[in-house]
Amino acid sequence: MRRALVLCVAATLLAACTSNTSSPSASSVVTAGAVGDSNAEVVRVVDGDTIVARFGSTDERVRFLGMNTPETVKPNSPVDCFGPEASAYTKSLLPKGTKILVVRDIEPRDDYGRLLGYIYRSSDALFVNVDLVAKGYATLLTHPPNVAHVDELKAAQRAARAAKVGLWKACAG
Repeated sequence: MRRALVLCVAATLLAACTSNTSSPSASSVVTAGAVGDSNAEVVRVVDGDTIVARFGSTDERVRFLGMNTPETVKPNSPVDCFGPEASAYTKSLLPKGTKILVVRDIEPRDDYGRLLGYIYRSSDALFVNVDLVAKGYATLLTHPPNVAHVDELKAAQRAARAAKVGLWKACAG
């Protein structure tokens, strides 16, 4: 099953990389209530787990599903341990203009109206959500029913915690 999912994602990403990006199709534009996966381009990184992405001519805030990075921009809140590092790492993975695939789960948006998604970098199919957790920049955070990749994210967190990488080393205690 997992191999079939990986092959499906790879085929989708290959199609995204070879498609004409100068004129996005109507199906690539995400609107309120839209369902499905969408190709997009990174406009900017807000913090470690939120970006602004362009779908056709529409910019959307996208919140990464299944994980949470320490806060850096939450109003009336201090900057959390390892927050600046997590934001910087996400910026290094997804600089402005990076092509991505946003894969949806059950619920399309959170309570703040942000689009929810699993983020794959189109150039190499990197699963950004899992990478952030595996390298200790994020922790597992699930919001059922959006749990399509919970097993992968749990395994990544177990490995990061055991290796004491990232926030598991810097923020221990």
